[in-house]
Amino acid sequence: MPKLNNSEAPLPFPILMGDIGGTNARFSVLVDAYAEPKQFPNLHAADFKTIDDAIKQGVLDKTSVRPRSAVLAIAGPINGDEIPLTNSHWVVRPKTMISDLGFEDVLIINDFEAQALAVATLSGDAREAIGPELETVVASRAVLGPGTGLGVAGLVHAQHAWIPIPGEGGHIDLGPRSERDLQIWPHLEAIEGRISAEQILCGRGLQNLYHALCKVDGVQPTLKEPADITTHGLAGTDKLAEETVSLFVTYLGRLAGDVALLFMARGGVYLSGGISQKIIPALKKPEFRAAFEDKAPHSAMMRAIPTYVVTHPLAALEGLSSYARMPQNFGVATEGRRWRR
Repeated sequence: MPKLNNSEAPLPFPILMGDIGGTNARFSVLVDAYAEPKQFPNLHAADFKTIDDAIKQGVLDKTSVRPRSAVLAIAGPINGDEIPLTNSHWVVRPKTMISDLGFEDVLIINDFEAQALAVATLSGDAREAIGPELETVVASRAVLGPGTGLGVAGLVHAQHAWIPIPGEGGHIDLGPRSERDLQIWPHLEAIEGRISAEQILCGRGLQNLYHALCKVDGVQPTLKEPADITTHGLAGTDKLAEETVSLFVTYLGRLAGDVALLFMARGGVYLSGGISQKIIPALKKPEFRAAFEDKAPHSAMMRAIPTYVVTHPLAALEGLSSYARMPQNFGVATEGRRWRR
């Protein structure tokens, strides 16, 4: 095996791992490759002025273990020494973390890279099958996460390694197909004249879709939050909320099928995030798989691709743990994203 250069060398233990979203930050510490990660309570970004303050007060002040390195999954593009987070006031400054928090090594990756790393090794008790129970093969996979936004990533299996492929797949176009879609589309909130998948397939997208249905049917909207829409939709206590959830899973199935074709994800498509977990009963109805498989001329191939909801409560941290333990099993690009003392 060729000798690793500095940018490819394994992170030194103990390793601090962080899943940093727009609202919450979740941390754990891995003492060595054989230990179970030590979990820390979830932190709210709004409670801390900086991410460094959150790490110090929420982790370092609560353990005698001194992490030598950190690998953080963040929601936002990684470019330069100052990395602002999407939907948060925090700015990640790896050089400051090294000088002020005592780290020797800091690696920053995309949040959906961490989700992709997780689905490489998720076992049956950390996922729930949607549709037929199909064999999971060692092959490329994909992950979609409707939440605050819509994350999409691929996981390619090549050269005996899992290679996460981050991107901005949530911003691809989504178009109408049915007569009902054609009624709805003119009333959806667009961005510069187009409807991206994220305009429908996320929390605010649920609201966008619900309000569009209300306009089409001439009904005054009464539900204000995404959780209200999903709760009433799943319970069948509001007709338009029920249709909103049904259309949501249909459109999610269409997009999931497109992403499966893009990555040739014979190893499966995984739905992550809180929305996916909450709407499992709706996903298990026929609409999701029907839309997923409706990809002529490749419908037969699509029927052989499994789909899952990720039910692991800390999937991103699990993905980071897998990478930290055995980085040689993953093709994670570190150039421009790793800082060393």
